[in-house]
Order: sequence, then C-alpha cells, then structure tokens
Amino acid sequence: MKQADKTAISERVKKFIDTVQVKTNCRIALVSPEDVSVVWPSILEYVEEVVSHSQGEMTAENFYEELTGGSMQLWVSIQGKEVLACMITQIAPYPNKQVLRIIALGGVEMDKWIQFLPDIEHWAMNIGCTALEAWGRKGWLRILQDWKCSYHILTKDLTSRMH
Repeated sequence: MKQADKTAISERVKKFIDTVQVKTNCRIALVSPEDVSVVWPSILEYVEEVVSHSQGEMTAENFYEELTGGSMQLWVSIQGKEVLACMITQIAPYPNKQVLRIIALGGVEMDKWIQFLPDIEHWAMNIGCTALEAWGRKGWLRILQDWKCSYHILTKDLTSRMH
C-alpha cells in the first residue's frame, strides 16, 4: 500500500469512528499505528492466546511490528477503562477484489462486543473492500452465522524432515 493510501485511509477511519453508534457502555475503536504501544499491554494476553492456537505463522512480536508499521489494523473493544477484546485485520488486495481479512480475534465477554462487527463491515466497505474473510477455528462458524466456510486450510509440518 502506498503512503498516500495510508493517509487517505487514516482520514476515513477518523470519520468512521465518529459515526459509530454506542449501543451499550461498550464501544470499539480502531487504534492508530502510533498508539498501538499504549494499548499493547492491555491486549498482549489476548494476542498470545491467539498465537497459541496458531500454526506458528506469527508471534506476538510479529503482530506488534505489523501493527506499528501500519500493514495491519488493531481494533479494540473497550468498556470503561477495560479492554475486553482485540481484533487484528489486514487489507488483502487480491488482483480482482480487496477484502478485509480478520487474522486474530480474542477477548472476554463476547456478547458485549460481537454486535460491533457490522460497524467493521461498514468501515471495510468505505475503504473499498467487497468482502471479509477470517482466519480462525471452526467454532467461529457457530458465532458468525451469516458467514460461510469457503475454504479449508490444510497444513503439513515439514520441520521433522529438515536437517
């Protein structure tokens, strides 16, 4: 993504956050790359939990670098001064379309923040995404009932064959 594109998205993000309807005392916020370090201590546990369920693609430190570098986006759900959840997304520019990919999602009290997913969908459409995709475990299909499983990711560990 070109630097000019990041600036344009940043302005759209500010406008979007101003339009989010607060349905409870829980709210969502998109954290700027400059502010990731401020909230990082509050979300590190959630990120580490996601990493523990992964196939070792990324560490918490890798996520931190991508978020502070601006190639991924950090969303947080906040109630009062407590961060209930975090979500890490990435804009995936395929040759024929652009999607917002949810790479990591973790937290507590999901019933308070899952309601904001349509707001994130709206943000994705505002920046030119035509779809969302999520990397996650099968259990998410029970929660994201209006989503479909389009693909399965099959993996095979080759480290035992490496010398």
